[in-house]
Amino acid sequence: MGWMICAALCAYFIKELCGFANTLVFTTILSFGYDNVNISPVELILGYPTNLMLIRKERASLKTKIWLPLTAIVLVGDIPGILLLKNVDVRAVKIAFGFIIIALALEMFFRENGGKMGRQSGLALGAIGIISGVLCGLYGVGALLAAYMSRVTDSSQEFKANICMVFCIENTFRIILYTILGIITPGTVRQAVVLVPVMFVGMFAGMKSGSFLNEKTVKKLVIVMLLLSGAALVITNFS
Repeated sequence: MGWMICAALCAYFIKELCGFANTLVFTTILSFGYDNVNISPVELILGYPTNLMLIRKERASLKTKIWLPLTAIVLVGDIPGILLLKNVDVRAVKIAFGFIIIALALEMFFRENGGKMGRQSGLALGAIGIISGVLCGLYGVGALLAAYMSRVTDSSQEFKANICMVFCIENTFRIILYTILGIITPGTVRQAVVLVPVMFVGMFAGMKSGSFLNEKTVKKLVIVMLLLSGAALVITNFS
C-alpha cells in the first residue's frame, strides 16, 4: 500500500501542475510491483471525481465539436483494450507499456520544444482516437489523447474542459465494462477510497507549488522520469 500512496501523491501533484499525466505517472510507478489489471481500475476510480470537478470549473470552455467525435472514436478503441487487459500475458503488457511510455515521453519532449502544431486531419483524429481508446482500455493512459487535444484547443481552459469531458464519458464506459468483466472488485474500490485523501493532498501540494515552480521545468522533469522509467520497465521484464 505504501507504493500506492507514493504513486497517488506524485500522480496528482503532477496533474495539478501540468493538467495531465496523472494516470501515466501512477501506472509507471506501480508497474514495477503490480500487474496492470490491478492498477488501471484503482486509478480509474480515483481519478473519476477530478474530471468531474474540472468539467464543472471550466464548463464555459466546452465545445461539442471537439469532445463529441473524439469521445465516440475513443469508446470504439476501449473495447479491444479492455479485452487485452483481461487476457494478455502480464510480462508482454509491461514490456509494451514501457515502450509506450518512452514514445509518449519523446512526443511530449518534441511538443514542448516545437511549439503548437497545426490542426490535424479527420483521418488523424480517427487514428489517434482509436489508439487512445485501446491505451485507455488497457492501461488507463490518455497521454496520446492529450497530445492531440493540445493541438485543437486554443487555451488551457479549453484544453482541460474538453479533454476532461472525453475522459469522464470514457471513464464511465470503462467502469461499466470493468465491473461486468470482474476487473473492478470490492477490493479495488476499497483501495481507491483509501487513496482519495492522498489524491487531494497531492493536488493541494501541486496547487501550492505552482506558485513558485516553473511549469515548463516540471514538464521536463516528468519527461526525463518517464523516459528512465519506461527504459527500466522494458529492461526488467526482458531479463
